[in-house]
Amino acid sequence: MENPKNSFLSVIVPAYRQEQTIQRDLHRLERALEKIRYNYRIICVVDGQKDKTFENAKKVKSKNIKVIGYKENHGKGYAVRYGMSKSKGDIVAFIDAGMDIKPEGLSMLLEHMNWYGSDVIVGSIRHSASKVHNYPLKRKILSWGYHFLTRLLFGLRITDSQRGLKIFKRKVLEKVLPRLMVKKYAFDIEMLAVAHRLGFKKIHDGPVEIDGSNLSKHSSIKFTTIWSMFLDTLAVFYRLKILRYYDKKGSR
Repeated sequence: MENPKNSFLSVIVPAYRQEQTIQRDLHRLERALEKIRYNYRIICVVDGQKDKTFENAKKVKSKNIKVIGYKENHGKGYAVRYGMSKSKGDIVAFIDAGMDIKPEGLSMLLEHMNWYGSDVIVGSIRHSASKVHNYPLKRKILSWGYHFLTRLLFGLRITDSQRGLKIFKRKVLEKVLPRLMVKKYAFDIEMLAVAHRLGFKKIHDGPVEIDGSNLSKHSSIKFTTIWSMFLDTLAVFYRLKILRYYDKKGSR
């Protein structure tokens, strides 16, 4: 087991069109992290300056929060990877802005990582200790379907790959990040599948608490989004299993 006092945690927060809530979200995340045993830094990545998200995030004054961004929107996967490239420390996490997943759960996931010596911890709504409130039925059905698809294609022994809360050891990111290609919809599964392919087998589930009230208000998911995610996932499978692209040292 590692001693948390000797570890440093970076938490990436990708944000897009969150001008109304970003300050509240960053304050809430910081309050949660103040209670853990790790030194930490929050890196908020504003994925395209289409509204006042960047300006409002900058108003949060804290030595533990860094706000970065770029002009054009590139997708959540790009934002997470960009933030990770700017991170420091031996543990790097990301959590979605909006805080649908309660940030207080980071502490429990970090303990799971420490207990099991995990390379990656994945927040899962299907973990036996998870608490899920007001989660839209349509999203549940789509989530189950995608889980079975990815289990079939990649053989990952986890119950959920798409939740917006994951924690990685630095040694995993050093191998995985230079090889990644997906910028938007299937970047989660690409990160996990490539990590597993490169020999990081200790990929474990952890519990989360999620309030789907905001998702319920915006539960409509476009067919084009579902189709794009499906195609991205098949492309990851093709590169992983057929081309063996990710096996190549120095791949991008």
